[in-house]
Amino acid sequence: MKAMAVKLMHAVQYNSYGGGPSGLKHVEIPIPTPKKDEVLLKVEAASINPVDWKLQKGGGRPFFPRNLPHTPACDVAGEVVEVGQGVQNFKVGDKVVAALTLATGGAFAEYATASECFTATRPPEVSAAEAAGLPVAGLTAHQCLTEAAGVKLDGTGSQKNILITAASGGVGHYAVQLAKLGNTHVTATCGARNIDFVKSLGADEVLDYKTPEGAALSSPSGRKYDAVIHCATAIPWSTFKPNLSPNGKVIDISPRLSNWLTMAVNKLTFSKKQLVQLMVNPKAENLDYLVKLVKEGKLKTVIDSRHPLSKAEDAWVKSIDGHATGKIIVEP
Repeated sequence: MKAMAVKLMHAVQYNSYGGGPSGLKHVEIPIPTPKKDEVLLKVEAASINPVDWKLQKGGGRPFFPRNLPHTPACDVAGEVVEVGQGVQNFKVGDKVVAALTLATGGAFAEYATASECFTATRPPEVSAAEAAGLPVAGLTAHQCLTEAAGVKLDGTGSQKNILITAASGGVGHYAVQLAKLGNTHVTATCGARNIDFVKSLGADEVLDYKTPEGAALSSPSGRKYDAVIHCATAIPWSTFKPNLSPNGKVIDISPRLSNWLTMAVNKLTFSKKQLVQLMVNPKAENLDYLVKLVKEGKLKTVIDSRHPLSKAEDAWVKSIDGHATGKIIVEP
């Protein structure tokens, strides 16, 4: 395995902020060596998330990415080809899925290192592409529902009315499916072309976001929402507020300055209606849970498109466009 450390691999990087897809460069760089508690993966599939190109635009400065040039993407599925010191749960030859960190990224390459604590076993029933969609988007949906909204995915507990915006996208399509494992009534928004798709995921009501009713987020059955999983953009708090139950909350997955202002005002006015800013906190046990749901047929990764690593720019463009249905996959 020592010989592998000096070999080169194909990777996609950007070496400055901005530039969009044209800022991505195809390079040959050394295959990384796993550090303590890390595994080296031969990448079989990666997935892109909006956070990846937002970081390229400078949205994470000065914290993310840690260094330039940066190899983007945090969702990866592959085969363990080397284990670092201290790794307990994985061995060479294991098929896995892992969440990489925003600081280091690394999935847009032929090989990537992953922390053991963010890695889960992938059974043969779950393809690399299906698994690669899960880390950022699947874990975000899971955390929104279970931790922020208090939904129990075993179906117990009192019924909650849930609204999911942009329900045909990466986080949204997982959120609909996971919510319906719990005792929930799900209202969802999406574009007209995806209404039947979102219904097929299990949504009880689907709104076209371009209609007056959809823009107002009004439940067709007149329900008030106990929680909103907000995956869209450009919807002000004033639109959400009248649609919430007395203790309802909006869980927003995209950091926005306006959110912090709204949260401050709500606190000062002792509002029982809340806006919650959520940042995903990856945990291997939750990733393992999602992989098992996929294996059991209770959760599916809907793949919008698949792109070879040699054409990663196409995946970048597709994600920036904002109309992907499900997940965009990149494969070496």
